[in-house]
Amino acid sequence: MIVSGRDHAHGSEEAPVTLVEYGDYECPHCGRAYPIIKKIQEQLGDNLRFVFRNFPITQVHPHAQIAAEAAEAAGAQNKFWEMHDVLFEHQGALEKTDLSEYGLELRLDMVKFEGEMSSHTYNERVREDFKSGIRSGVNGTPTFYINGRRYDGSWDEEVLLANIIQQIKSTARPKRKAHL
Repeated sequence: MIVSGRDHAHGSEEAPVTLVEYGDYECPHCGRAYPIIKKIQEQLGDNLRFVFRNFPITQVHPHAQIAAEAAEAAGAQNKFWEMHDVLFEHQGALEKTDLSEYGLELRLDMVKFEGEMSSHTYNERVREDFKSGIRSGVNGTPTFYINGRRYDGSWDEEVLLANIIQQIKSTARPKRKAHL
C-alpha cells in the first residue's frame, strides 16, 4: 500500500511505521478506535506516521459521506486533522448544520467551506479513497494496515501498540560498531 502526497498523513515520512486507517466518521467502531489511535500516536511520537482514508459506509451510516466531505473541505484549508478530531468527538451530531458549526469553530473560510459542501466538491476525492479501500480488500471499518500489510488483529490499545512496536523493532537498522 503506497502512501502518497494526496493522503492525509500525520507524522514524519521517515517514521519506521505507517499505520493506515480506512474509516467512517459515523461508525461506532471507528469512534471507539479514535482515542486508541490518538494515545498510540502520543506514545510513539516520531516512530509512527498515521494516515486516514475515507471509507463511508453510507448504507448504514447516512451522514458518513457528508462528514467525509467536510473533513476534505477543511483539509483544503489546512484543517483536516482538526475537523477529523471534531467529527469523531461529535459522532452523534453530523447534520449539515453541525458541520457548519464545526467549520465556524475551526475558523474556516465559511463562504468557501459552505460552497464546497453545497456543490459536493470533494465527493470524488472521498470516492477515490473508498475505491482504493475496495481494491485493498476493505469490507468494514475500521480497517488498518501496518506498513502496507493488512492488520486483522485486535485494535485495543495494548495489542495494537504491541504489534506496531514489534514492527518498529523489525525495521530498525542494526547499528554498526565503531572500529577502535
